[in-house]
Amino acid sequence: MSAADGEPAVGYADVAAAAARLAGVAHRTPVMTSRTVNARTGAEVFFKCESFQRAGAFKFRGAYNALARLGAAERARGVLAFSSGNHAQAVAAAGRLLGVRAVVVMPEDAPSVKLAATRAYGAEVVTYDKKVTDREVLGASIAAERGLTIVPPFDHADVIAGQGTAAKELFEDIGPLDVLFVPCGGGGLISGSALAAAHLAPACRVIGIEPAAGDDATRSFRTGTLQSCRNPETIADGARTHSLGKITFPLVLRHVHDMATVTDPELLDAMLYLWERMKIVVEPTGALGAAGLFEGKADVRGKRVGVLISGGNVDLASLCRAL
Repeated sequence: MSAADGEPAVGYADVAAAAARLAGVAHRTPVMTSRTVNARTGAEVFFKCESFQRAGAFKFRGAYNALARLGAAERARGVLAFSSGNHAQAVAAAGRLLGVRAVVVMPEDAPSVKLAATRAYGAEVVTYDKKVTDREVLGASIAAERGLTIVPPFDHADVIAGQGTAAKELFEDIGPLDVLFVPCGGGGLISGSALAAAHLAPACRVIGIEPAAGDDATRSFRTGTLQSCRNPETIADGARTHSLGKITFPLVLRHVHDMATVTDPELLDAMLYLWERMKIVVEPTGALGAAGLFEGKADVRGKRVGVLISGGNVDLASLCRAL
C-alpha cells in the first residue's frame, strides 16, 4: 500500500480488508440516537459510539490492523508508538493480544488515565517534555537503538485503513447518510471515514471538525498547502497534533468536503450535553464531531446525519479543572 504514480497510499479495498482482520476482535460499536438531538438539530442523527471500543477509542482499529500485518521478524522485535494517549493504549492492547512487545513514547502531561491504562496493557512507557523534545525524533532514536518497528498514530496506511472500518460499520448498519461529522487531529480517522463514505455513500458530505486552537487541518484544507500548529493549547488532547501527515493530507484534500473548528467552551458544552442527555461518557476530543453538529458547521435540517464519537477515555481531574 505505497503511493505510486499519484495513486493514494490507501483505498477502500484496504478498509474492507482491515474489517475482515478486525472481525471478532474489535467491538462492533453501537449506533445511538436521541429524539432530543433530532428536535434540536432538525435532522435524523446517528451517533457511532467508538467510546465503547476496546481501549476506549477508535484507535484500537488502526493499531490492531497495523500490528496484525507485521511480518514474523517484526513482531518478534516489537513496535514503538508515540501518542498523547488513545493510540498509546490501542497499540499496547493490540500488542498484548498479538504477543507483540510495545514501547510507547508519551508526553509527561498526558492524561493520567491514559498513562495508567497504557502501562496496564503491558507496554513500556517512555515519557518526555513536549516543550523541549520532539516525540518523533525521540521515538525514531529509541526504535533504531532497539530494532523496533514504528507504528505512528495516524500517518500510516494500515492505521488509516483500520480507522475507516468505524464509518464502514456505520453505513452498513444505518444506510446512506447526507452528512458525516468526524473529529480530526492528524487525519487518520477522517481519511479512513472519507474513503468508506466515498464507496458506500457517495452523496454523503464528510465534514472534519478540529479544535480552534489547533486549526492546522482546516487551514491546510482551505489553502491546499500543509499547515502546522505547534503544541496547541486545547482541552482536546487527542487533537493536539502538529499537522496532517504526508498520507492523510492528500486523502483529506481528495475525499473530505469541508473542515471547520469549534472552541473549547463549545466542545465542553457538547460533551456535557452527550453525558447528560444521552448518558454517553465522551472525552473532549471524542465530542468534536458532535460540537460541529450542534454549532451548525453544516446545514443538516431535514437530513440524515452521522456523528463519529471517537473516544471516551476521560481524565476527570483535568476535565474538572477545565469546567
